[in-house]
Amino acid sequence: MKKYKANKFRYFRRHIGDRYDGWRVRKVDPVFAVIPYFLRSRLDSQVFFEERISIDNIEAFIKEHKEDIPGLSIMHVIIASMIRVVSQRPNLNRFIMWNKIFARNYLSFSIVIKRSLTDDGEETLIKPNFMPTDTLYDVVRKIQEEYDESLPEGSQNLLDRVSKLFGFFPDFLMRSAVFTLTWLDKIGLLPRTIEQISPWHSSVFLTNIGSIGAESVYHHLYEFGNCSIFMAMGKKSQRHTVLRSGEMKQYKSIMLRFVVDERICDGFYYASSLRMLNRILQNPEQLLTPPEQVIVDDGVKWKRIDQK
Repeated sequence: MKKYKANKFRYFRRHIGDRYDGWRVRKVDPVFAVIPYFLRSRLDSQVFFEERISIDNIEAFIKEHKEDIPGLSIMHVIIASMIRVVSQRPNLNRFIMWNKIFARNYLSFSIVIKRSLTDDGEETLIKPNFMPTDTLYDVVRKIQEEYDESLPEGSQNLLDRVSKLFGFFPDFLMRSAVFTLTWLDKIGLLPRTIEQISPWHSSVFLTNIGSIGAESVYHHLYEFGNCSIFMAMGKKSQRHTVLRSGEMKQYKSIMLRFVVDERICDGFYYASSLRMLNRILQNPEQLLTPPEQVIVDDGVKWKRIDQK
């Protein structure tokens, strides 16, 4: 049985007020500090973004590297690009818990997978953990390791087994268990095993419904857990644009839709991050090497312990 363990960042020591899954963000605009007390729910704080991206360059890149990166797909490139954005825009990896802002001390994606493309096909989730310095090679390898355990029909990962166990609970016990887990999560005492397998405790929740021929959707955030970004990938489509010369150009694209928690950063920060994502996707070669530097959330006031 595979052991789930997040790759925790070693930037700061844990102090009073910090959590096992993040450091308290104390250096923040006063308005942002009080917003979580008024907008107490993620459902109250949802903001919707969308970005249509051209995939012509991505498909050419995949074709060029299909030999040295077996199994490479558009989804891998998009995930690697998001990781690269988070490495430069760390506020995206924040979360709100009990009216306070925290900088997450790990980077993970929860990814929905369907074991077979049928109405009755089993659905499960994988939760690969990454580092901000990961390259596209690392991303493909880590996702493939999770796939190999979870994808075969009839197989069960640890999340499947725990969910099955909860399914045997009677209603009253199930309600009590969920209430207790939610409360423990709020105060930072959630059992580590639950946190490590929970898809709701991640940097980004991703669904690739384009793989079943559907257009992307806006999917709500979850109250349980600490995930602040839900991302949906849509199907490929042909689009047309008019160049400055007046010539009509056709290109392939997919729609990315995001539902995000507005309490972790402002709209300008989100919009700038989406522009960076698009730039990286149009030049995916840069994902083959680590970023020149990783920017750490400057809202955490503690002294860095990973630097001399």
